[in-house]
Amino acid sequence: MRKLLRFLKPYSKEAALGPLFKMLEALFELFIPLVVADIVDVGIKNGDSHYILKRCAIMVALGVIGLVCSITAQYFSAKAAVGMATGMRGALFAHIGRLSYAQTDRLGTATLLSRTTSDVNQIQNTVNLVLRLFLRSPFIVFGAMIMAFTVSPKAAMTFVVTIPALSVVIFGIMIISIPLFRRVQSKLDRVLGLTRENLKGARVVRAFVREQESIEEFSAANSELTRLQRFTGRFSALLNPLTYVIINFSILAIVYLGGVQVELGHLETGDVIALYNYMSQILVELIKLANFIILITKSCASAARVNEIFDTPSGMTKSDFYTEEESQESIGSVEFRNVSLSYHKESDPSLSDISFYAPAGATVGIIGGTGSGKSSLVNLIPRFYDVTDGAVLVNGHDVRSYSNPDKLREQIGIVPQKAELFAGTVRENLLWGNATATEEEINEALRDAQALDFVAQMEGGLDAVIEQGGRNLSGGQRQRLTIARALVRRPKILILDDSASALDFATDAALRRALANLSYRPTIFIVSQRTASIKNADAILVLEDGRIMNQGTHAELLERCPVYREIHEAQFKSTEVTTA
Repeated sequence: MRKLLRFLKPYSKEAALGPLFKMLEALFELFIPLVVADIVDVGIKNGDSHYILKRCAIMVALGVIGLVCSITAQYFSAKAAVGMATGMRGALFAHIGRLSYAQTDRLGTATLLSRTTSDVNQIQNTVNLVLRLFLRSPFIVFGAMIMAFTVSPKAAMTFVVTIPALSVVIFGIMIISIPLFRRVQSKLDRVLGLTRENLKGARVVRAFVREQESIEEFSAANSELTRLQRFTGRFSALLNPLTYVIINFSILAIVYLGGVQVELGHLETGDVIALYNYMSQILVELIKLANFIILITKSCASAARVNEIFDTPSGMTKSDFYTEEESQESIGSVEFRNVSLSYHKESDPSLSDISFYAPAGATVGIIGGTGSGKSSLVNLIPRFYDVTDGAVLVNGHDVRSYSNPDKLREQIGIVPQKAELFAGTVRENLLWGNATATEEEINEALRDAQALDFVAQMEGGLDAVIEQGGRNLSGGQRQRLTIARALVRRPKILILDDSASALDFATDAALRRALANLSYRPTIFIVSQRTASIKNADAILVLEDGRIMNQGTHAELLERCPVYREIHEAQFKSTEVTTA
């Protein structure tokens, strides 16, 4: 939790004023039992109604002042807690955005979501309570004990025994509860992951009639979470009964000892009432403190999970072997030097010994079977992953030598395998590629991406609304808009990762002609399963099991590469049959 206190620094004034006003409230509250004792011992004993009214007025004044202090403390505590959570959530979101693909794959989307939302909210609630209680409750407890000694030192010895006993119970349960709550949060991640997976894949689940299996899998995870929550809850629930037992025995002791002292004439009845009230105040505060401790244990688990994300390095480290001044090659050139890639240290290589050179302005086709490493290869160019061995050079510089990965990615237009669009308008989505693009440049990109016609037919044109994920568009329309988004940037390097799979052959051919005639001549990487999409490329890489089995032009590969020839003939014959 200490590491996260840096987010509280901008609100240090509020963080100090909140507890201060709570202490003032507690101070006024400690005087009330003494006023009650005076009413009993003086006012009631002597039948002095005027004295009673004066003391009642003092009690009302103390209550009003305490209320004002309490409201003020609530305001400052809430402001500090909400501000801290806002800063933490923003920093967490920014840090997650800087993580490499490998790290986000390892952590998982479900746990990142729960840590950014529920864990941060848990910390916010705890900080709010801490600022209100971490001084007030101990101040009341020890203040009540001190005030009790001013009334009767002998009877007050009960407090000396009670408070350490309560401390042992509270902190003992807290120490055991913290790891249990961590396990609860990890089980919650599993439930969130299954929920997200089934909601996103609802159509697939229904199409394959897997509803019952999905329900059973979710029920099993949910039952495990419930079982652990019940066990943790039962253990935490011991806190209140144990504190009640100790306090009630203490109250019995005070009443007994106080009664004996009254009988002997060493104590007034009002003093016994004051002692009882002080013990009651301690009871109330310790009940608050007990519940607060439970919240603290949950928050410690949440803080550890949030810190785990912050402690995860961005993964984008600068190379020790290359510098940005190493070479002055053509802008847009790409070279792979004996590149190998493993997503995790213990996993098998996804790419092995990849070497090739693509000069500026060249078109490179990449083809291979499923799982052959095509997407992994192109994801190394913008440095979404770091190579395990070897080096990837863009413009003659190792991609790891760029002091800021943004400088590298500004030169690259990427069309991912899955067409991702965001809620907003067509224009807003395209401006992701170039925030300063003019309408003419946007229309040019749409024309090259074969998307201008259908955008013009949409209600509002460039200002037509796109739903989250592009749900109101077809697969082909989404792909063409993501291509246009990359082209708006006028990139030096254009990566098309199987981004035309939903296009018909005529549209795909028109797109390839448009890309070949781009005025700014980017270096183009086309990942495709269709030989027709890459046959005019300057070089074609054939991948198999993460290795380059062969490379060359379309004609050369048909002669010397059986794998490429088999793919081409299967598609060519299929096309002939379909045409016939």
